[in-house]
Amino acid sequence: MKLYSAPGFTSLADHIAMLEAGIQFDLVKVDLETKQIEGGGHYPEINPTGYVPALMFDDGEVLTENVAILTWIADRTPELAPHGHLGRYRLLEMLSFIATEIHKRFPTYLSLPEDVRDPTGQQLLHWFGFLAVRLDRGYLFGETFTVADAYLFQLAWGAAQLGFPLPEPLGDYIARIEKRPAVQAALLREGLA
Repeated sequence: MKLYSAPGFTSLADHIAMLEAGIQFDLVKVDLETKQIEGGGHYPEINPTGYVPALMFDDGEVLTENVAILTWIADRTPELAPHGHLGRYRLLEMLSFIATEIHKRFPTYLSLPEDVRDPTGQQLLHWFGFLAVRLDRGYLFGETFTVADAYLFQLAWGAAQLGFPLPEPLGDYIARIEKRPAVQAALLREGLA
């Protein structure tokens, strides 16, 4: 199995979740500017959208998009998913929210000239604040780390590096998750630590 990833991009969430789950895989780095794969190859032949992540199974099937890959990981590792009769659907709800309200705003924010970024930046801060109030027991779904936390961590960690004034307790949340062995290993493997 191969996880196609670009250092510092949201594929880091999938990398972290796969390490947390103990899933064996090879990490394949992608240069998103040139669309070249480390070791050779043209990434759009793997994922025609050119986006990371992409998870290639041993049989050649490819799964793309954070929501799909993180759900696949949670389905194989129930301790990385919320519990209860609606647990899987609450996870899909949260992953979809993070993908549409936070993740998809970052490319817009970063592509805008600095003097007109403020409205998009305020939207990002609003939605980070919306999720911050859910962290009163430590993680998005209470006291247990889930694949959704890997996704939120990556986005909040990246926002903090860009200088966003994230609402508390996101600062503590980032620091706590960053200490997890799987997170340390992923950051090291991606050259970010």
